[in-house]
Amino acid sequence: MSVLHWFMRSMARRAAMACVAALCLLMLPTLPVHAATPLVLGPDTQSLDAWKVITVQADASRELTVHDMLGRIDRFDEPARRGGALGLRQEAMWMHFPLVTPATFSNQWIVNIDYSSLLEVDFYLARDGEVLQHSLQGYQRAPGKEAGASRTPAMALDLQPGQRYDVLIRVRTLGPMTLPITVSEMPHRLKLALREQMLQGLLNGLAFWLLLYSLLQWVGQRDRLFAYYALVVFGSATFSLQFFGIGVQFLWPGNAWMEGHSAIIAGLLALAGSFLFLGHALASDAPQGRYARTMQGCAVITTLVCLAFLLDLLSVRAANVYMTLFGLLPTVLSIPAALRQTRRGDPVGGTLLVAWTVYAVGAGTIGALSQGLVPANFWTLHAFQFGATVDMLLFLRVLGLRSEALRKATLEALRERDAMRSLAHTDPLTGLPNRRGMQIALKSALEQCTPQRMVAVFLLDLDGFKPVNDTHGHDVGDDLLVAVGQRLQNNMRRQTDMVARPGGDEFIILATELTRPEQAREIGEGLLQAFREPFTLRNLRVGVGLTIGYVLAPFDGKDVRELINKADAAMYKGKQTGKHCLLRGDGPMALAS
Repeated sequence: MSVLHWFMRSMARRAAMACVAALCLLMLPTLPVHAATPLVLGPDTQSLDAWKVITVQADASRELTVHDMLGRIDRFDEPARRGGALGLRQEAMWMHFPLVTPATFSNQWIVNIDYSSLLEVDFYLARDGEVLQHSLQGYQRAPGKEAGASRTPAMALDLQPGQRYDVLIRVRTLGPMTLPITVSEMPHRLKLALREQMLQGLLNGLAFWLLLYSLLQWVGQRDRLFAYYALVVFGSATFSLQFFGIGVQFLWPGNAWMEGHSAIIAGLLALAGSFLFLGHALASDAPQGRYARTMQGCAVITTLVCLAFLLDLLSVRAANVYMTLFGLLPTVLSIPAALRQTRRGDPVGGTLLVAWTVYAVGAGTIGALSQGLVPANFWTLHAFQFGATVDMLLFLRVLGLRSEALRKATLEALRERDAMRSLAHTDPLTGLPNRRGMQIALKSALEQCTPQRMVAVFLLDLDGFKPVNDTHGHDVGDDLLVAVGQRLQNNMRRQTDMVARPGGDEFIILATELTRPEQAREIGEGLLQAFREPFTLRNLRVGVGLTIGYVLAPFDGKDVRELINKADAAMYKGKQTGKHCLLRGDGPMALAS
């Protein structure tokens, strides 16, 4: 019996232990998985990062209510990362953190998500399972008084001293869940908000002036590169306006379509502009080459994608995939061309390489943020905007370099044109105007000619030039012609008179702004006197004289050919009557020297 009694008592103990174990197992699910650490609002604290204590719960059905979540707070999980970026999520996400207020405090506190592009944001403040406050925000909902006053989703908390609260936040969105959640004192939050508004004002104001400048330059110069630059600036600036909540706060409040479409449309426009800008800037020497055609084709495809998304023929996810896949394609396609220009010493290539490096850092950071790979903070949130701003300024440098290159090319073309014109109108031996150059100058002078502002035309032929040329050779003869031209110029009025050599040993002098007929005779007599002195050439002293025929406009005519013919006839008559004389073309006014 004792053995049987022992066996029965042993079985009873084991059964009791099994019951206790089963009861513990049944009670285990009701025990909290972890103890939630509260966020304590201290008297010396201005702002707290809620992600230090946040737990999360996914709602794939998107139908769970705050009361459902209050009943299962103990089932919330630790987030994979505490940086405030959850990546792309299709389900609705719930965040929870407990809040403890000190025994005495005065300032009002605000819970804020410093990111605006969220479809639905629901804030709840609860205590002991009862909802005390709630605020429904997000761009799919009409902005209420509280939401419309803030650039980003936020709710002012109605807190009492010495209490413990539960804050729950539900978020659903089509894009990345970037959720930098903070709890801040009202004055400190307002200070941060004003600082951000000032930063956005500076950066978007700069973008506005760059856009205006590029459009004015495009209209004024008709250079397509400025239009492509304007497209890049407009797309980048509009993306920033939407990303940082300026658009929904001031430009399109309550417009869910704009909030859901503007960022992607802006990004696609900037992408198309980048294809066109880089293709035009780097293929200026081969505008119909393979690289230029490829860039233009990519711009056309991007524009078609933008139109499809604009007409809601393409989903947000599909448009995001396209931007992700093709966002860096303009840079990838353009690097070889930029490297070639850099090797040639063209600063455009080096400038673009620096711009792409800065842009790649910004784009890579915002891409990592959207995937939840980096924490959401001031620098990661603003990385793309800062990179795009530097990118736009460096692109502006490219415009400046291109304008400088075009200016130099224009000046070179003008110099070549002037050189060709000078060769066509200049005597190659003496550097004086030839017959054509003189005729153009004479025609212009005759248009201004009046009896009070007379024009004299002198035709000069050298006396004794042929013997010098035959005796001493053509080289000495050429030197003599050059010396004659210089002596004639030295004896003329610098501002109003011109010496030309039509050919051979003949010269023409045009004297303008004459107020008396006697001035023409005085000029001619002065020339005859100047040629009394012989010339010294190559250790030779040679002397030549002048025979001059002249006419005076408008009295002797106002036609170029007529005046030259009359002066030539007077000079020929002077040759026949003894040389070294001055004779007017109209007749008996020969004056021997």
